[in-house]
Amino acid sequence: MSRSSSAHGPRGQSLPHWRRAVLKVGSNLLAADGGGLTARHASTLADFVAASHAVGRQVVLVSSGAVAAGRALLREHAPATGDLAARQALAALGQAPMIALWQSLSARPVAQVLLTHDDLRNRRRYLNARATLRGLLALDVLPVVNENDTVAVDELKLGDNDNLAAIVAALVDADLLLIASDIDALYSADPRRDPAAVPLPHVAALTPDILAMAGGSGSMVGTGGMHTKLEAATKAAAAGIRTALFSGREAATVAALAEGRLHGTLIDAAATRMQARKYWLRHAPSAPGCIRVDAGAARALAGGRASLLPGGIATAQGEFQRGDLVEIVDADGKPVARGLSQYAAAEVRRLAGRHSSDIEAVLGYTHGHEIVHRDDLVTLAIAETTGGIEA
Repeated sequence: MSRSSSAHGPRGQSLPHWRRAVLKVGSNLLAADGGGLTARHASTLADFVAASHAVGRQVVLVSSGAVAAGRALLREHAPATGDLAARQALAALGQAPMIALWQSLSARPVAQVLLTHDDLRNRRRYLNARATLRGLLALDVLPVVNENDTVAVDELKLGDNDNLAAIVAALVDADLLLIASDIDALYSADPRRDPAAVPLPHVAALTPDILAMAGGSGSMVGTGGMHTKLEAATKAAAAGIRTALFSGREAATVAALAEGRLHGTLIDAAATRMQARKYWLRHAPSAPGCIRVDAGAARALAGGRASLLPGGIATAQGEFQRGDLVEIVDADGKPVARGLSQYAAAEVRRLAGRHSSDIEAVLGYTHGHEIVHRDDLVTLAIAETTGGIEA
């Protein structure tokens, strides 16, 4: 569980050396009590970004706050944010003042980068977003990233900026993911109910027991709580990136970051760094639908060295296009792998159960003998992990 910072918050520790970081700033740090945006906490975070830049470090900012800003602009006429269309309208209104806030606090130019589910699912668009962000960093521009809520559809939304920040961290090959919120650390239990709860300065591995400590959102402004932060840390760890959780409300805590000290929770990366392409295949949003395979194909894919051939396919469900990232499930619907399909869903259904040599005869053309080539595939077997916490 988690709580707001207090006199009994986490002790200081050395922050690992880093040259490039992604800093995620939550809505609670930007929303004023009376609505709109405030620089109260953002200014100290902007000072940290400037201090980092002054010593040759690069920071990509993932900022929430657009919906809160849009609601404040409409004041009493603001619609309820229960439905997607209303939230999209408020996000469209609030993007400009949110970017204006960060520009007012930065001596360097600020660039807005809006990403969607499709930008991260489509390999070409993913790589283009990567090149754009790296290009902005090379120009000494501060990129401010957010989900493009205005055009996202409900079933394809990324959902929260914690997970978006983890994906962006992998996208730009960051050394560190910094998550600033009104929460100062991960705690051993809910301190609101358990007076014996203690902050955990260091988490060596995100085991099921540690993940169970996370709670839900504690505010009406944000969209995620500690649970989404640990989800993000899990994604970052798989890419070899450490995550630091800390309170952005405490000026001294933020100032200490610039001096290499963390008052919060540091979550280690995985022992081995997953290849960038394999990481993308595992964590990028997949297309609607899936490919269902028989037991033999599921076993072959689990071995991690096989391509998916048409003979092992039972059917394709939903609709996806050639080149889309799709999930591959067994007869019970359990995901066993993910990969880039060389054929659209309608084509896969026609080829299901056939031999690879029949592809051209059935379709009148061929994109290759494999439906998903092993170089474009990652298995989803959950490896046993060891490790724990240091209190």
